[in-house]
Amino acid sequence: MKTLAPGSWLGLLGGGQLGRMFCMAAQSLGYKVVVLDPAHDGPAISVADDHVLSDYLEPLGLEKLAARAGAVTTEFENVPAQSLDWLADRSQVSPRGNAVAIAQDRIAEKAFVTSQGIEVAPHLVVRTADDLGENVAHLLPGILKVARLGYDGKGQARVSTLAEAKAAFDQFGKVPCVLEKMLDLAYEVSVIVARASDGSMVHYPVAENIHRGGILAISMVPSPQATQDIAARALTAAQRIAHGMNYVGVLCVEFFVVKNAAGELQLLVNEMAPRPHNSGHYSIDACVTSQFEQQARIMAGLPLGSPRQHHPAVMINLLGDVWKDEQGRFREPDWAYVLREPNAKLHLYGKADARSGRKMGHITVLGNTVADALTAAKRIAERLGIERF
Repeated sequence: MKTLAPGSWLGLLGGGQLGRMFCMAAQSLGYKVVVLDPAHDGPAISVADDHVLSDYLEPLGLEKLAARAGAVTTEFENVPAQSLDWLADRSQVSPRGNAVAIAQDRIAEKAFVTSQGIEVAPHLVVRTADDLGENVAHLLPGILKVARLGYDGKGQARVSTLAEAKAAFDQFGKVPCVLEKMLDLAYEVSVIVARASDGSMVHYPVAENIHRGGILAISMVPSPQATQDIAARALTAAQRIAHGMNYVGVLCVEFFVVKNAAGELQLLVNEMAPRPHNSGHYSIDACVTSQFEQQARIMAGLPLGSPRQHHPAVMINLLGDVWKDEQGRFREPDWAYVLREPNAKLHLYGKADARSGRKMGHITVLGNTVADALTAAKRIAERLGIERF
């Protein structure tokens, strides 16, 4: 892989908040970033050095990006894999299209993970209504998930009966889906790894995550509940998945931790994200090298940085609902109160329009222990009207 010196251009598909944090990390290393995105503005576009206004499949836009950037990455997994394949013939692309294609499709993703000898939740592939027969009873109650283009709880429906499953399948437009058994979770964790083109890899500590409405609400790092055994198994699985795909870039693997019939803790892969992940945002403030800097280093062919966490951390997602007062009117939250907490770090994504469920920013709270950080995070959450945790 060719090494790109500082001052070179790096390309990014997507102009959202992950791209914004990538731009800042890459620029701090001396690189320039050009963003390709069909929107006129956005979190990454506002801080990037250049913007190619183009659809992700538009040949002229892709040609402009390839001509400018010596290396290209993506900030979201739903960018067309064929665009990455096209760019790979003209620039250094990470991750490659074949890896992103696996993560884009729940059916392909579960098949790949299983092929690596790693367990996933009990499920059934649903391609037609005929697949939803009486043989699905063992998966109910369950969650019907569209195979493609679902994220943050979108494209998912909880179903308790066969009739509900069929109705949800119809509502989703009869596109391919996965019916997944609803599990009694002990907790959820994620592992972020960064793998370079030479196969070298580093990993971040196991994060414990709490979701609200299908959207990540809180990450605690290191995980307060994960045993040494669970953490080691999660790390091994994430590394095996990255090696199995010959993955190059930053990869997050999310896991369910459940108790089996024997009362033993079982680790199941939920899904993976071929990019920096929300549960790794804490790394900006709590680690020697953030996940976004790792992404830039990998693209430029530089050595991987240390992922060492120097402070335990709790990350709180800030959704647009935080901007609502008790009467439902939108107003600016009390950031002064947040920043009176000496170990709190506020990150806002530059989105002007606060809407319910929209990711507007995050707060990372550091502490000497996770418990210390959690205590301070709870004070902040209560002041901002965020559901207690």
